[in-house]
Amino acid sequence: MELLADVMETRIRVLGQEHPDTLISMSSLATIYQNQGQWRRAENLKLKVLEVRRRDLGQEHPYTLMSQSNLAVTYQQQGRWREAEELQVEVLKIEKRVLGRLHPETLRGMSNLAWTYMKLGGLKEAEELQVRALRTRKKVLGQEHPDTLESMSSMAWIYQSKGFIDDAISLIEQLVELRLKTLGADHPCTKDSIEDMMAWRESRVEASTGHPGKASF
Repeated sequence: MELLADVMETRIRVLGQEHPDTLISMSSLATIYQNQGQWRRAENLKLKVLEVRRRDLGQEHPYTLMSQSNLAVTYQQQGRWREAEELQVEVLKIEKRVLGRLHPETLRGMSNLAWTYMKLGGLKEAEELQVRALRTRKKVLGQEHPDTLESMSSMAWIYQSKGFIDDAISLIEQLVELRLKTLGADHPCTKDSIEDMMAWRESRVEASTGHPGKASF
């Protein structure tokens, strides 16, 4: 992180704060801050990048949309769902018009907004949007593409949130199989999916018997 911060400071001094290369360094450093939980630092950098790109490139430029989506993720990770929703709705509207409904970035925007809707309790809206994202990703990207698998995971969580535990488990079981095949057993995403699957299986056993269950893999 220190090296990246030094690179950013050098670019600010030599190229200026608003040079495209400086903005790339700012965005990269913001991601590191975000991963470390330094939300305020990440947010401040992302806001600056977004402000400059909106002014210099325009609201509909792919880099501007990417910066806006990245800021929404920072809000999501802090539980600031309404702020995330506002940004994501705007991004998705532009992506549909500029990039088209089948573009991977448009589909990513749909999936991200669906997750935000779920967290806000809008389960009907979340399901409708995620179903479209998942169906289209399977068609355009393929069943085993990481984005398709991410939509499967989100869809399973929506089912779980709606109380459709059998549907959630069925989908998460398919996801585990695909992630074991494509990522391997040691990948963090695979481990997360297995953990979710086991927890939901145990929850179903407990619900049916009235006693804590122990699910097997």
